[in-house]
Amino acid sequence: MNTKEQFFKTEYIPLLNQLSDNEVGLWGVLSPQGMIEHMTDSFGNAYGRIKNTLQTPSELLERVRIFALSDMEFKENTKNSLMSETPAPLRNSSISLAIDELENEIKAFFDFYNSNPTHVEMNAFFGEFNYEQWLHLLHKHATHHLKQFNLL
Repeated sequence: MNTKEQFFKTEYIPLLNQLSDNEVGLWGVLSPQGMIEHMTDSFGNAYGRIKNTLQTPSELLERVRIFALSDMEFKENTKNSLMSETPAPLRNSSISLAIDELENEIKAFFDFYNSNPTHVEMNAFFGEFNYEQWLHLLHKHATHHLKQFNLL
């Protein structure tokens, strides 16, 4: 198991369990629960439960892919054109249920790629990614939001 797999399987959920509903991020508009639900959707996209079409113009795709697969961090307040300025309504009745949903989605992601190791899935901003590329991006994305809520 590589370090990013290990992180998601053993470290990520315990970090999120430190959050309470009333915490405010260092940047952005998402609540702790909103961020967790957003990450659930990111994992859902990574294995195809949620489908996206490519938003990035073809002439920019190579440059943004290089960034996505690098170790450069997302900037604070990075805009996501698939999200409005107003956070989406929360779909879970509590932060603990949102964490449970995320934990199940992470498991579904790993289960899917264990059964479909050569699958590629479209990322709306960075194009088609395979398992290793998705794992790298999800780790980068998770780290960004953990820093947003001062958990790293």
